[in-house]
Amino acid sequence: MSGPHPRNFGPMMQSARCGAKTRAGTPCQAPATRDCARCRMHGGAAGSGAPRGNRNALKHGVYTSEAIEWRKHINQLMRRSRALNSEI
Repeated sequence: MSGPHPRNFGPMMQSARCGAKTRAGTPCQAPATRDCARCRMHGGAAGSGAPRGNRNALKHGVYTSEAIEWRKHINQLMRRSRALNSEI
């Protein structure tokens, strides 16, 4: 876009910047959204992010505390049975 028209980028350059770091470790240069300290690419969009309570982690129940305790108990029984088999 070349031509005699002057570009009005002053207000955008004076707006607050995103507080996120890029993959290179430098600060993001994109302007932050109105209600957030991040830009639209780093989580400034409304409704972005995980739901409260992190219900996504409960899909299969493999990592619940009950399942972990059950696996520990089973492993302990397996160790005992191997020890008994080796004694016989």
